[in-house]
Amino acid sequence: MIKRYKICRPLVTFEERLSGIVVLRTLYDQYEEEQKQLASSAVVKDPDCTGVGSWAPSMAFVHLKNAGITDNDKLDFTKTKVVRLASEKIGNDLYRQLHRVTFTEKSGRIIEVITSNDASSQECSMSGVEVYVVSKRLGGTR
Repeated sequence: MIKRYKICRPLVTFEERLSGIVVLRTLYDQYEEEQKQLASSAVVKDPDCTGVGSWAPSMAFVHLKNAGITDNDKLDFTKTKVVRLASEKIGNDLYRQLHRVTFTEKSGRIIEVITSNDASSQECSMSGVEVYVVSKRLGGTR
């Protein structure tokens, strides 16, 4: 037994098909433009300068070393921790960032500092680093 299928095709003219393609292309172009805008806005997000080897922790160590508080032989660099506390936009692609950097000496002594510096999406070292040594924590928990 042979089955026959009826093929239904919409009754549209060539011009209508062509205008439909143009509409679809325009919508696709709008979609692409929105995706580019989203991608470019992602670049403008707060810079991530929290790496142990980045500008703020590196300069914090230099300041501690220059002040005679610690040195290379005393520190266990594998235990260094960096936490970004705040990031505030202060200009066009310029942010002021605060980090808590915790250094641990091989003896177990912990040295905690707060750093403040300016960063951009291109560079974490847009300014010098101010370093504040935390002598005692009061209240709260870690």
